[in-house]
Amino acid sequence: MSPTLRKRLIILAVIVLILGGFYAWIAHGVPAKHSVDEVSGKRPLLVEAQVETIPSVSLLRSVGWAAGEKPVAAKGLEVNRFAEGLSHPRTMLTLPNGDVVVAETDAPPSANPGGITGFFMKLFMSRVGAGNPSPDTLVLLRDGDGNGTAEQRFVLRKGDGLVSPSGLAWAGDKLYVANHDAVLAFDYKPGETVLVGQPKKVMDLPGGGNHWMRNLSLSPDGKYLYVAVGSSSNIGENGMDAEKGRAAIWEIDLAKGSRRQYAGGLRNPNGMAWNPASGELWTVVNERDMLGPDLVPDYLTNVPVGAQYGWPWVYWKDQMDWRVDAPIPDFLTEYTRKPEYALGPHVAALGLTFVTGGQRMGPDFVNGAFIARHGSWNRKPASGYDVVFIRFDDHGNPLGLPQPVLTGFLTGSGETHGRPTWLAWDKSGALLVSDDTAGIVWRVTAPGAQPAAAIKPVVTAHMPPRRQIDSPDAAGFGADEKATEQVGGVH
Repeated sequence: MSPTLRKRLIILAVIVLILGGFYAWIAHGVPAKHSVDEVSGKRPLLVEAQVETIPSVSLLRSVGWAAGEKPVAAKGLEVNRFAEGLSHPRTMLTLPNGDVVVAETDAPPSANPGGITGFFMKLFMSRVGAGNPSPDTLVLLRDGDGNGTAEQRFVLRKGDGLVSPSGLAWAGDKLYVANHDAVLAFDYKPGETVLVGQPKKVMDLPGGGNHWMRNLSLSPDGKYLYVAVGSSSNIGENGMDAEKGRAAIWEIDLAKGSRRQYAGGLRNPNGMAWNPASGELWTVVNERDMLGPDLVPDYLTNVPVGAQYGWPWVYWKDQMDWRVDAPIPDFLTEYTRKPEYALGPHVAALGLTFVTGGQRMGPDFVNGAFIARHGSWNRKPASGYDVVFIRFDDHGNPLGLPQPVLTGFLTGSGETHGRPTWLAWDKSGALLVSDDTAGIVWRVTAPGAQPAAAIKPVVTAHMPPRRQIDSPDAAGFGADEKATEQVGGVH
């Protein structure tokens, strides 16, 4: 062996050892000190931040489900395969006729940062069953005989303008699709099995980034379309110019074509749904990384117009993230809102749907929200990898701790069968759960259950507007003051 070859082999061996040691070090991670439940609910435990220069990584290889295997359903529920053999199914939309549209999708090439960071990110994503070229396909599933299995499958559209599609909504014979970089509107009537023609672009979106999924939700009256756009980074480390239009929910007036930022400071909002009691828009949000395994809890919250949730400078209303270099906007801490409900650290909450009435999930699941927790990549022990139910009171507020609905995704030996991603209701009132890395859509229902009653809207009286300075209320207050002064004068 020549000296030159020997030298090259030694250098190669050193590089392999360094990379191997680096991977082993970050994969070892920092174990959590608290349970997920402790960092969940209305009043989660917020521990002291453990700033990480390099993130701890805990990657669970996705091994799929063998024939006959399935997740574990909560007591009183049953689960079956609604459809399988799909290519990375993420989001779903049930149409008025009961057909289910599924987006087979993955990250666009622009989401990979390149360089050594991109190399490791691609390595990590391939291990957990992601990071492959996006299928860019919309599939239509049809359960024509109503037996709980989709016996018919059609490719609505593949490519041809679809680029990492995820958001789906339908109204007025228009199918709205959110690519990673634009919202499109296709002419489409339920029952059609092919999506033809060229779409109209409704809105450009900032593309790619660490959080490339773009969810859509229509207002109950169908007049407005809401678009969730995640941040490009963890905490704005690429500069805030790269975050323009991101970490926000946008509102589109479909009649006028106008749009406005509806809410901001939401690091990565995903599932959106309308609370049937309050009529408010709610969302689930993935919070920041690299503050330790017990921070920061992902959350479920209402989203009033103009709401600000603090990202990247603030989390949980008043907790400062001192890692952020960008100057904090004036008075931000004074109007940052506190999230309504913590879902646990690093659970990666994605899908969200409310019980509205007509669902068949049994008496334990009649008022509240179901959430798909996709699962952590940087926590030991792993968090998420399940579907949970959050109970709500009669006034539309969350209660207690998350209740397990669908578990068993983790094998118990450092691997996972799949990852629950999105939620939708089928035409019978059963819950559909997409499992992206396993290529399955699961169907969950309570056999023999009666349809859930409709949730009653909360109706409250409002203080009448004051029309003049010397209003009756003011006059009454003044009269009382004068009477008090007169009484005091007598004494």
